[in-house]
Amino acid sequence: MDKLAVYPGSFDPITNGHLDLVERALKIFDRIVIAIAVHPGKNPLFSLEERLDLIRKSLEGHPLQGRVRVDCFKGLLVDYVREVEAHGIVRGLRAVSDFEYEFQMALMNRKLNADIETLFLMTGMRWIYISSRLIKEVATSGGCVHGLVPEVVEKALLDRLGVKCARASC
Repeated sequence: MDKLAVYPGSFDPITNGHLDLVERALKIFDRIVIAIAVHPGKNPLFSLEERLDLIRKSLEGHPLQGRVRVDCFKGLLVDYVREVEAHGIVRGLRAVSDFEYEFQMALMNRKLNADIETLFLMTGMRWIYISSRLIKEVATSGGCVHGLVPEVVEKALLDRLGVKCARASC
């Protein structure tokens, strides 16, 4: 039986840590949907269409490409998971501080639909200190994000923020 999981998030922007988590989740699941959650109140750096495009371009030529689909959803995650007939939700944990929020969300999702399980994966040690928010802050300040995000994302960040690559600081 083909096992499908949903990896939800804002992915503003996607990082190499996100892709590492997808790669490791594919050791457990056959396929993954990277699903961008649409939150009307948030003000992302990249539009929904740009984030979808950046993720798709980040996967081009990647061994994951054939087993990963990119999508978006509005509303409750459990409704989306049921709609795509997934078997679970994948979430990454960087630190203990992530756990409390993620644990609350997993319990609420279980309350809303007891058939959907949440699988927590620890972020790979190489990526444990990065987040999309931190990547944007570093890039905004002219710091080097090379190697922390896919090259297409690095270029889009630098273009959007109007900063030059600070690879000398890498």
